[in-house]
Amino acid sequence: MDEIVREILDWLRSSKRLDEERLAAIFRRHNKALERGRRQYSKKRLLPYYLKIKETDPELWVSWGIDEELERKLLKVLRVKPRRTASGVATITVITKPAQCSSNCLYCPNDLRMPKSYLSDEPACQRAERNYFDPYLQVSARLRTLIQMGHVTDKIELIVLGGTWSDYPEEYQLWFITELFRALNDAGDSMAIHARERRQLYKNHGISNKEEDLRGYVALKQDEINSGKLSYNQAAAELYGSTSKWGGVAPLQTASLEELFKQQDFNETAQHRVVGLAIETRPELVSAENLTTLRQLGCTKIQMGVQTLNPDIHKANDRATTVESIEQAFKLIRVFGFKIHAHFMVNLLGATPEEDKEDYRRFVSEQAFQPDEVKLYPCSLVEGARLSAHYADKSWQPYSEEELVDVLVADTLVTPPFTRISRMIRDFSAPDVIAGNKKTNLRQLVERKIEQSGEAIQEIRYREISTSEVKPELLVLEILEYETANTREFFLQWVDPDNRIAGFLRLSLPDQGYVKEHQEALPIAPDEAMIREVHVYGQVTELQMAGESAQHTGLGKKLVAKACEIAREQGYERMNVISSVGTREYYRNLGFKDNKLYQQATILEIG
Repeated sequence: MDEIVREILDWLRSSKRLDEERLAAIFRRHNKALERGRRQYSKKRLLPYYLKIKETDPELWVSWGIDEELERKLLKVLRVKPRRTASGVATITVITKPAQCSSNCLYCPNDLRMPKSYLSDEPACQRAERNYFDPYLQVSARLRTLIQMGHVTDKIELIVLGGTWSDYPEEYQLWFITELFRALNDAGDSMAIHARERRQLYKNHGISNKEEDLRGYVALKQDEINSGKLSYNQAAAELYGSTSKWGGVAPLQTASLEELFKQQDFNETAQHRVVGLAIETRPELVSAENLTTLRQLGCTKIQMGVQTLNPDIHKANDRATTVESIEQAFKLIRVFGFKIHAHFMVNLLGATPEEDKEDYRRFVSEQAFQPDEVKLYPCSLVEGARLSAHYADKSWQPYSEEELVDVLVADTLVTPPFTRISRMIRDFSAPDVIAGNKKTNLRQLVERKIEQSGEAIQEIRYREISTSEVKPELLVLEILEYETANTREFFLQWVDPDNRIAGFLRLSLPDQGYVKEHQEALPIAPDEAMIREVHVYGQVTELQMAGESAQHTGLGKKLVAKACEIAREQGYERMNVISSVGTREYYRNLGFKDNKLYQQATILEIG
């Protein structure tokens, strides 16, 4: 592969444009010369080869004559799936182990190999199962893959999925998050050694990660669930409870706050820093007490299953959530400073297309709700879900593709500029879906129909700069203001002439009367404003290095200064920021000081 690397470098040095077509032509020519049966050259093979040579054969690497700028160009050319880090961070999704769930929604999958609501065929779930649902192993494996694909991994967003976080024991929660940080803090040989030790631990307790063993372990109980003889919780208690193989490792899955804080402190200046941490829960389980705990864990975003605002549909789908609990959860989460990432579903049992449109319109426009981010996807029937009986008697039927796209088009068009639609499908594989949408390009179908109509999409994801080059001199700062039930929100966004978004900040001004009334339960004072999120888009740029993206061009600092100016004009004296562990140094450099759950500054000193 040495010859291919040299040829690509020569092209890059000559300032000629090395696009995908030219790169493919280089690979084709070299592949023709290979002996029959030899593995073909590709980006997927070449990039790990380059990284290995850089690490293990410095003499050969030096002979290539690569400087910092040339390496940046090379990695850009060889990077696999560049959109993975186009939003400005490298995302790693991890899954908690299977466990009993305090809810039993009608549409929810009952795959015993997974925590409630997930299927073993989903990509993140497959990775989790191969790694024994161990947080350290999941992160280390995913980190290695991202690096081999050519992605910068200095800034990591951790997304913790697995049903309802609050259903897990507190000691497991502490251990899980501590190990996420430990994995990102480790590097090189240390990580490899710890990973081998972890794998051996599970093997010593008789736990396998082989496909045939995993299927066999749950087979009998899964049949009983599918036939209605057993509930998911009953089976999960037997397979993963204290008397099971998994019960043997449970005593080892504990940690203290002191150990967590130690790993967090180390991560502040680590090679792989946590710049976002999300968990998922249900509205009725949100309280000031557990939000305080989540801040101690380092959480910055709450994923919350809302699904609908219609109480009749909640009841029909056996969902215990009430509209009142959703409203209360939004108030608490927002005043605590978290980003609110809500899940919303269309085509639930009892819904109609027109009712779905109105339901979502209320959700994104009424003061009680207005999420920052939303997963908007259709209900699908998968094997084992109790929805099957309603499909059989035709009391529930999936919308036709035309109906579904029409609903999602309407929903997308009413989504405000301060809300991001993160996805429109679940990662269920087509064979798992008995009835409902099976198209993985559903979002593209929706956006294409809107584009053909000539109407404008305002939601954030559609407008992201992504991998495009940014010209800071063309950016304009726009400020959108809106009211919620207990705050005034300001959405500050940098946009270019085409309305593409290069960065934004969420400023929250809590209602001072609300804060005074609930002072004992809240971590803020009436005169304190809150920065809930600062995000600058573009391909991830290494910390302390400039690149072609909007990152590290001062856009974030200007957003913070403007937010302080607005808060000061509105009569607030101090500014809190719900910083991630890995961004604490950034805010300290701006003048913020560590202050319990947040970082804080006197507004006059910042603005």
